[in-house]
Amino acid sequence: MPVAPEVAAVTHRLDDLYRSSASIGKVEMISKTDTQSRHLKLRMWTKGTDRALIIIDEPAREAGTATLKVGHNLWNWLPKIARTIRVPPSMMLASWMGTDFTNDDLVKESSTEHDFATVLAGRSANPAGWLFRAVVRPGVVGRWQKVEWVVDDAGELPLLARYYDRRGRLARTMRFLDPTTMGTRRIPARMVLESTDQPGHRMELRFLAMQFDAEVADDAFSLSQLERSR
Repeated sequence: MPVAPEVAAVTHRLDDLYRSSASIGKVEMISKTDTQSRHLKLRMWTKGTDRALIIIDEPAREAGTATLKVGHNLWNWLPKIARTIRVPPSMMLASWMGTDFTNDDLVKESSTEHDFATVLAGRSANPAGWLFRAVVRPGVVGRWQKVEWVVDDAGELPLLARYYDRRGRLARTMRFLDPTTMGTRRIPARMVLESTDQPGHRMELRFLAMQFDAEVADDAFSLSQLERSR
């Protein structure tokens, strides 16, 4: 049997996997429901754990729409009405731009390492790997009571995450697929989200290109830069 990875190393890895000291990426997002589908292409920049900028490039009708995170503050720039709207902390787990992903999914405000008490729960059979159970710490505000993570035998890549709401009910499942080397890291190149509480909804995030430990200027994460995204 593989040697069990350390809990602290796994939770840190889960938080840092797509970040590094600074990252630049190109991503496409595909949203499907029983009645419609939506396809977005995005550019993303991050720096540390507290700064992120996301700009929609396609489709043309949504191009320039952008999200900025600085510290605990989040804003959306909506070019159709030429307005910047602040997103309050209470909306961090609300839908991002009408998709099944939350604001937190995109800008990674919450932290497995700091917001959850995580234990190794044993082996997982499907998918095969190590099962970790993360229970939200007392006083942490959020949607999830518990997240079950399955990581690979080396403890380096997530394979599956099951999210349970505050009543303990399974709300959604995230699958991490297609491990690929991009730049200096090996990451799952696809994330597929299926909502238990919204049957027929399916979201897919595809990482097209990523640079890790990139050079990103601090002034890229400013309200003036957000509005220049138009």
